[in-house]
Amino acid sequence: MTSTRPDVEGLPETIPARMVNEFVYCPRLFHLEWVQGRFATSDDVEEGLYVHRVVDEPGGDLPDADDDLERFAGRTSRSLWLTSADLGVTAKLDIVEVEKDGTVVPVDYKKGSPDRNGKPWPADEIQSVLQGMLLRDAGYQVEQVEIWYAEPRRRVVIPLDDARVTRTRKLLAQAWEVAATKIAPPPLVGSPKCPGCSLVGLCLPDEVHALAVREREPARPRRVMAADPDNRPVYVMEQGAFVGVRRGRLEVFKEREQLGSYRLIDVSQLCLHGNVTVTPQVMRELFAREVPVCWFSYGGWFSGMAQGLPGKHVDLRRGQYTAPAETLLAVAGRMVEGKIRNCRTLLRRNAKTDTGPVVDQLRALASSAPAAEGFPSLLGIEGTSARLYFSRFTTMLAPASGLDIAAFDAHGRARRPPPDPVNTLLSFVYALLVKDLTVILNNVGFDPFSGVYHRPRYGRPALALDLAEEFRPLIADSTVIQLINNAEIRPRHITRSAGGCHLDKDGRRAVITAYERRLSQEIKHPVFGYRVNYRRALDVQARILAAHLTGELPEYTPFTTR
Repeated sequence: MTSTRPDVEGLPETIPARMVNEFVYCPRLFHLEWVQGRFATSDDVEEGLYVHRVVDEPGGDLPDADDDLERFAGRTSRSLWLTSADLGVTAKLDIVEVEKDGTVVPVDYKKGSPDRNGKPWPADEIQSVLQGMLLRDAGYQVEQVEIWYAEPRRRVVIPLDDARVTRTRKLLAQAWEVAATKIAPPPLVGSPKCPGCSLVGLCLPDEVHALAVREREPARPRRVMAADPDNRPVYVMEQGAFVGVRRGRLEVFKEREQLGSYRLIDVSQLCLHGNVTVTPQVMRELFAREVPVCWFSYGGWFSGMAQGLPGKHVDLRRGQYTAPAETLLAVAGRMVEGKIRNCRTLLRRNAKTDTGPVVDQLRALASSAPAAEGFPSLLGIEGTSARLYFSRFTTMLAPASGLDIAAFDAHGRARRPPPDPVNTLLSFVYALLVKDLTVILNNVGFDPFSGVYHRPRYGRPALALDLAEEFRPLIADSTVIQLINNAEIRPRHITRSAGGCHLDKDGRRAVITAYERRLSQEIKHPVFGYRVNYRRALDVQARILAAHLTGELPEYTPFTTR
């Protein structure tokens, strides 16, 4: 029996039978999980793990195939690993039972139930047949395989005949062919499988299809994305604080006084401002949960991040590093276009004086950005639009806040250090936005420090700065406008030193609260039409960029509001 594995450098020697199950269910899911190493849990996944726990503990030895197996009738072996180089398959068999006639029967445990006709689902059947083939390859006599479904609590028997073996070998060969490709197969179109898939939030089936074929109306994608996770960042700003972990909780202390306690499952990031100590136990626990630890200076400058091992999506990083200059310029042009259009929209909605001439100029600049002949030209377009936009920025602010707003008109957009309260707020919120995008890009599989528009520099997350461009007006600038106009930031929150303005502890806390509130605000997605909050929109946009750089999408589509 010859292996169906193609002779392609870099492919593993064997493919897990469980991954062939995924291939039958959806070839794209198979590629994302096995080839790209991307995984996400869900309620269905956790339920399956719970059902499976009864057979996860190894127990009972399976007699050798050369033994007189009839003497071992009734013997049961649990959690048995088998591998066949000839088949090119490996699998963990939940249960193997020895029958009276000396044959053996693999029994696979599955949550749920068979189809309406009482038959096994195709993906489940293929996985079980592969287990039977592995046992045959090891010298055992196998006449049938069985699947135990947890919901009806009964078994479904599948004869291991020649037709099933032949069909399974053909599907195995097809799975190997897909595994040898760098680009994932296209998503299923309108499939009922997608809403229940754990990777729907990573795969974005309807979104990718809509952008690939440029169909936005009337074929609007279904809202099948994964729900916004319940976990949120934890910010520690108390100087001299100590962060530890105990009994599944993240705990913050200072001089033996507990300042906060959070369940680890509720923590998406740990953000440390200034001089805060974190224990090695915390680092190990957060790394195991793929939760990043982010460090900020006392004033809020994002200075570093740690997060376990890097992402497994090697093909994405390869596509990021090797993208031709014309591709990078096209993406950068669309990003700058998105930023300018969003700045224009923010001015039109919030300006308290006439900004007609500036709005018209911004419209013309936005249209010219995608057609820029090179990066110097694009940089000029972006710089001109920024000067125009910030020249009218204070028209969106309420002077009754008591802050020195006029100083911003005198300084313009300035930083390091920011010379006035408005610049201070903008710099602080921009750092928060870049932090979140750095975490998201890292989770997707990008190298956040290799940019498209911003040039790489030591310690600068250039790609996060790129993606931040189109979201600065919508998230960061809008947060600053709300903080000032709602009087959430007052002059007492601003301190002056070393020629610059800085936020005190209460001011930083108020800004972070407003920023997180803005991220949680739901909007109608401008391309796909469903309701989504800004936190999720950042993640979707990063995945759209990834799909373009890996060749799935013909162009990059920026996030713009009307």
